[in-house]
Amino acid sequence: MNIPGFGDMQGMLQKMQEMQQKIARVQQELEQQTVTAESGGGMVKVTADGRQKILQIKIERDVMNAEDGDMLEDLIVAAVNKAISDSQALSQAEMAKATSGLLPNIPGLKLPGF
Repeated sequence: MNIPGFGDMQGMLQKMQEMQQKIARVQQELEQQTVTAESGGGMVKVTADGRQKILQIKIERDVMNAEDGDMLEDLIVAAVNKAISDSQALSQAEMAKATSGLLPNIPGLKLPGF
């Protein structure tokens, strides 16, 4: 069906459905992919999946026994923020591959799971 100014609507709808299926598949795959971020030279390590879910936090025993609790808190925050940032970058890269440029680059456009 061609509507003046809109092109082939049926073809466009089919492409959108295909893209939705690809996105759903990539989102499932992202749950299986992980990133690990470190702070304090590896004293704190945080692992997150590709959907920004924190899976694990490892803290070196030497840091846990330290008297400076503020330093440990800062290291944890830094590692968590880095893990989330790395996970978001992974997600965006995988979504870009899946959509192969089908999504418009519209400033401010935020889609769930991206």
